[in-house]
Amino acid sequence: MPPHTPRPTRPSSKPERQRSRTIYDGVIRATTRSFLLALGQSDAEIERPHVGVFHTGGEMSPCNLNLAEQAGHAKTGIYAGGGMPHECPVVSVSDGLSMAHSGMRFSLVSRELIADSVEASVRGHQFDGIFGIGGCDKNLPGLMMGMVRCNVPSVFMHGGAALPGRVRGADKTVIDTYEAIGGVIAGTVSRAELEALSHACLPTAGSCPGQFTANTMGMVSEALGLAPLGSSMIPAVFAQRAPLLREAGKALMRAVEWQWPLPRDIVTREALENAAAIVAATGGSTNAVLHIPAIANEAGISFDMDDVAAVFARTPLIGNLQPGGKYLARDIFEIGGAPVILAELLRGGFIHGGALTFTGQSLAEALSRARAADGEIVKSHDAPIAPTGGLTILKGNLCPDGAVLKTAGLKSLTHRGAARVFEGEEACQEAVQKRLYREGEVIIIRNEGPRGGPGMREMLGITALIYGQGMGEKVALLTDGRFSGATRGLCIGYASPEAAAGGPIALVRDGDIVSIDARAGEGWIRLEVDEREIEKRRKGLCAERSSSLGGVLEKYAKTVGPANKGAVTHSGNVAWPLDP
Repeated sequence: MPPHTPRPTRPSSKPERQRSRTIYDGVIRATTRSFLLALGQSDAEIERPHVGVFHTGGEMSPCNLNLAEQAGHAKTGIYAGGGMPHECPVVSVSDGLSMAHSGMRFSLVSRELIADSVEASVRGHQFDGIFGIGGCDKNLPGLMMGMVRCNVPSVFMHGGAALPGRVRGADKTVIDTYEAIGGVIAGTVSRAELEALSHACLPTAGSCPGQFTANTMGMVSEALGLAPLGSSMIPAVFAQRAPLLREAGKALMRAVEWQWPLPRDIVTREALENAAAIVAATGGSTNAVLHIPAIANEAGISFDMDDVAAVFARTPLIGNLQPGGKYLARDIFEIGGAPVILAELLRGGFIHGGALTFTGQSLAEALSRARAADGEIVKSHDAPIAPTGGLTILKGNLCPDGAVLKTAGLKSLTHRGAARVFEGEEACQEAVQKRLYREGEVIIIRNEGPRGGPGMREMLGITALIYGQGMGEKVALLTDGRFSGATRGLCIGYASPEAAAGGPIALVRDGDIVSIDARAGEGWIRLEVDEREIEKRRKGLCAERSSSLGGVLEKYAKTVGPANKGAVTHSGNVAWPLDP
């Protein structure tokens, strides 16, 4: 593909000084040196470049369980490369533990908290570089957003996926357990089978092992050029992670030495298109449609849902990965990881090989040793699973700014039915548990958007129940909220504008006919109601509901933007000049 922007090259000379000298250099910084000496640093170590090692490790989720250990390997590499590492744990919210209750309002919010925490720590301590390690879904974009915002040399690594569990000789993951809950309600799965699944589906540390949000964003980090190629699909508990973390730490120090390449040299429009392409090619998480524009915003690049849609429409689906396909992260790792997919896309001309990576190499150069597609887990670009990506953007009078549907694995891409409207997730969940819906309907869940929720909750609890009840493709679901990367079925989310912003989804009434067609490159979703009636309803909309949320949700609701632009909370492109 032809490049949009010239590839930046390494400067002719190293910088005169590193940022961190601001905190310890000179007579007036004697007390700062005291603090660093109290950390156990020697005088010589104080004068090394200082690097923040940010990770979301903790005991709130298996996704994050061994990240502190992984950070230790990164610190070893940074020190060996001449740097002084500072371990900086940051907050995380587990999507698994916050699912299907009010706690999910804090999941997407945590993405911003992570990015803000990285910025505050890096700028507050004048770090010269960033090494980020994230495990659960919002960790990954949050850390990458912080890197691009600070724009100091950075490297990212996904903490890796869990191994699948085994039940009666078959691989099982947490999505099997979610869907089995619906099976219990429908009477097709026994309580004993559900308990067996719940005990077996997550046997190790690591993120959920399908091509769900964490693993999708892990591949995105490689496609963007911020992560070592081949790193994201190494299972969390595999020993191969340790040497790669150490080598990545050394590579980061080479970038710190030259203060090049910087994240905004790497995250260009070409890199963002590459990121969207790997999501499409693998039938990845719909959440990437939020996260890629948010990362772009940090670089000062306008890259919204329409830009993502254009890439989805021209990229073939070649990854046979769950939830739409058959295979898991471990399987991709065994055939060569994300580079296999990227190399196949490069051979077909679907990505930009000239995009820069954190090592200073072009993506094409870095992919020179990638293995060929195996033909089963990863298809060739000229014999794909589908000619367009595993996700599509829908527009129409019900979502004029766009909505997202994962098409990978769907048997039917059209639907027409009567609306059944719910104000919020809880009302819908109660109805679904009681089977108070009919085949053919279009279930509408509204006031769950970024501002209206607030927090834009994921609906995996509901979609898994519906799928487990055998109704996954017999009804459609539309929401201004989000879906998990594990969601499957005719589920359309991220409807923009959201109901709280006066979007058309706020105007739907029970019994209205809604039609959906995702067959074209740009599909549509329509409310089959006369325009005069729609305008009448619009005039009758109540003013925005007053709320005394308090705390972080109140701040988030006041600052968050629309989903089609990434649900971001600031203007982006922050400048950070070197202190005198």
